[in-house]
Amino acid sequence: MTNKRWGRVGDSPIIGAGTYANAHCAVSATGWGEFYIRSVAAHDICARVEYGKQPVAKAADAVVMGVVPKLGGDGGVIALDANGNFATPFNTDGMYRGWVDRNGKVHVALLKD
Repeated sequence: MTNKRWGRVGDSPIIGAGTYANAHCAVSATGWGEFYIRSVAAHDICARVEYGKQPVAKAADAVVMGVVPKLGGDGGVIALDANGNFATPFNTDGMYRGWVDRNGKVHVALLKD
């Protein structure tokens, strides 16, 4: 984000907004932090996994593509469940992300495809 006010604290270091983990789910978020803070996005995803029994991909998609944009924000997350399933939804042109698959192959991506 350009022209951020000095001293501004974004969502990334705020537990529940930009980062959250429990025994069922872990999330790291990036984007327009004010909206991730307002929606407590990282916690919301994990709550949907734990209490709503949603797959991590569905839970992450609901928050990143639904809740956050309705408030006016954008960004994305890396979300992982306790079984190793993960999702990287984002509602921007691209998001840097990387992962290692079950076979040990390293992947790096920027765009949706």
